[in-house]
Amino acid sequence: MAALGSVLRELRRRHARLHGVPPLSYRELAAATGWSRGIIGEYLSGRVLPPTDRFDDLVRLLGATPAEQGALATARDRVEEQRRQSPRPAASAPLADQSPPVPRQLPADVPGFTGRTAQLSALDNHGATVSAICGTAGIGKTALAVHWAHATRDSFPDGQLYLDLRGYDPDRPVSPTDALATLLRGLGVDAPGIPADLPGRAALYRTLLTGRRILILLDNAYEAEQVRPLLPGSAPAMVVVTSRDGLAGLVARDGARRVDLDVLTRAESAHLLGTLLGARAAAEPGAIAELARRCGRLPLALRVAAEAAAAHPGRSLAGLVAELPSGVGVPDLLDATGDPRTEVRAVFSWSLRQLPEPVAQAFTLLGLYPGTQFDRYTLAALASTDVEAAGGLLRRLARAHLVEAVGPGRYRMHDLLRAYAADLTAGHGPAARAHAVDRLHAYTVESVAAARDVLFPHDTGQGVNLGGGGPGQVPPLADARQAQRWLDRQRPDLVSLALHAARADRSHVTAALSTLLWRYFEVGGHHQDALAVHTAAVRTAANPAVLANLANVQWWLGSYADARTHFQAAADGFRAAADAAGQGRALARLAMVHERLGDYGPALDCLRQALAVYRTIGDRHGEASQLLNRGSLYRRLGRPARALAHHRRAAGLFAQVGDKRLEGYALGNLGATLLHLGRAKDALAPLRRALVHCRDAGDPAGTGSARATLGAAYRVLGRPARAHEQLEQALDLARRTGDRGLETETLNALGETLLDLDRPAEALERHRAAFALTARTGDRGEHARALDGLACALDACGDPAAARDHWTRALAVYTDLGLPEADRIRDRLAQPA
Repeated sequence: MAALGSVLRELRRRHARLHGVPPLSYRELAAATGWSRGIIGEYLSGRVLPPTDRFDDLVRLLGATPAEQGALATARDRVEEQRRQSPRPAASAPLADQSPPVPRQLPADVPGFTGRTAQLSALDNHGATVSAICGTAGIGKTALAVHWAHATRDSFPDGQLYLDLRGYDPDRPVSPTDALATLLRGLGVDAPGIPADLPGRAALYRTLLTGRRILILLDNAYEAEQVRPLLPGSAPAMVVVTSRDGLAGLVARDGARRVDLDVLTRAESAHLLGTLLGARAAAEPGAIAELARRCGRLPLALRVAAEAAAAHPGRSLAGLVAELPSGVGVPDLLDATGDPRTEVRAVFSWSLRQLPEPVAQAFTLLGLYPGTQFDRYTLAALASTDVEAAGGLLRRLARAHLVEAVGPGRYRMHDLLRAYAADLTAGHGPAARAHAVDRLHAYTVESVAAARDVLFPHDTGQGVNLGGGGPGQVPPLADARQAQRWLDRQRPDLVSLALHAARADRSHVTAALSTLLWRYFEVGGHHQDALAVHTAAVRTAANPAVLANLANVQWWLGSYADARTHFQAAADGFRAAADAAGQGRALARLAMVHERLGDYGPALDCLRQALAVYRTIGDRHGEASQLLNRGSLYRRLGRPARALAHHRRAAGLFAQVGDKRLEGYALGNLGATLLHLGRAKDALAPLRRALVHCRDAGDPAGTGSARATLGAAYRVLGRPARAHEQLEQALDLARRTGDRGLETETLNALGETLLDLDRPAEALERHRAAFALTARTGDRGEHARALDGLACALDACGDPAAARDHWTRALAVYTDLGLPEADRIRDRLAQPA
């Protein structure tokens, strides 16, 4: 609660600054609200959590924007749920100081930093909230940014945040949504208090930065759009971005000041080498000049070369430089925009030869790794060594500047070095390369399986077998927090490895990762990653499991016809293989596709079969899932009493087997059914519990669904503004995760709510968007709902003829589907025009 109180106090200060007045006094707040001054003080101190209605009124009074209001309401609900689940402290226990620590996240300053006087001066005199350091690979952008940040950290007493955006990694860069989660954690927001959606996170982030002298260093950005949501709303917070891109959009639109970097001058290069090599450099200036030339005056190459020379203190620099191989004919490793300084590769080759053979071999083997970040477990698998030895090899490579640390025990290679290592792997025979890659694959699959078993124990029956066994060395993944963090950190590299395996004729690896990761992808809303992995698996190993996985993501993305084809093929394949659990899963998901397409009879039949399968094999978790699905279908068919019974039984079973996430789904559907029965006030409690369960499980789809249904409940209760806030957040979640079903439902619900707010033109836009989406996906129920909504909005806009046409079309669809909404529209059309 202390963090929430801090946010309320910051809103109060911001309101005063924006209006040029003293902060609202407790007396003024009491007069505006009718509450006592004492309780207002308790709210603002964080000692007492305001009730929902009072909290909403308070943040509006303090000037929170609509997006901030939604984000703060989410944080407030989460705090309330945590209090409910936690034991109360003893009455005599003193309140602990829960103020978050000031963030100090800067990487270590660069030893021997040299030159860049003009650029440092430009940063000192920036006069802008955003500075962008731009230049080619290896030019020293990060070093400049970090060095300047350390030199000026006293100017930012509220802290310094650092984040590597991985803009030029082989796979997807860090998304703004994920970046904001990391930055919010750095600002002291616990995971439960981080909103699930991009607007909510951005609003909370800007609120927390308001009025604070804090530096945010965003390293390795790909483009302006990756950075823009991470900018503060105003000074005195400052952002420094590094990028190979010119970030012209950030300069033109956001007022960023660009600081361009080129290679070091001859004098700066000599000075850097002198700093790193000491008296030896002063004794041999000619050798230093030649070494700088051969390094292309790139800071990265200069440091690698200096470390190699330092490893041979008894030899002359001239003699060492003479050993540098010629770079003639070697392909350029620099960007196309750089000069063709092919000598850089020769410097890397020479430096590598100065290392002990096991260390050099480790560097080369890392060239086989298709991902970006690695640790001692990765190298242990590639090198067929133990984890402790692999850790020592990585530390030795880091001292040689051939890899760099990016976190505790985690490393990466600079792009130039990674390309060089990949070329070196050709020196290993095909058999040796294949064995190393096989060990990497076995380790990866074994580790993912361990994480899956911890996070989703009800899926452990979906086993995989690579054959030959793995190295048996996996990171510690004993609890759900460790497993989740490991998968989240590894996700980009896991996708890269799965796709690389498919291209390398190792389809069994891609299929194994598809099977192990499908639930993690689904729960996290990582649908594009899922589509990439599952598509690759089907192309190379079209077994029933991967067909079902591909169908699953197609269903989420609204490709219902394709999903139906693949689910049916998967169900047939599982049946032929006598795999009852697989058949049950395929039938259950096939039923959900049938429901979206309006084929309610086949949907009920599939659910009946799936429920029978799970009861036969004694799978209570699967049984609960089918009770949940049947209840949803019964509600759609206008049989709410039966739906209510199914959802209560499902929620009870999920609670018994310990699946909080799907208990949240069951509670959300229970709330939706109570709403259908006209019991909107009763629906709020299970819907709020559903929101907390799904949010805590990191399930954006469940979170979005709970928010959408909460919005519907608030609308029925006569609170359309609150309904609108919830629905907008649900829509953002749906679009961010690509959940087309939720997007369509939420668009229609927004249209209905906007009409209640007497905004018929905006309602028309929402219903038209839903109509267009259903025309693509084939969702007939929501298609009819969009037609009905368009009719209502057109009628409110004064076009009764067009409204009547749309109601007639909606009636035809509802009648064909056999849904009860047909009666309401029929009655409406019976009224005189």
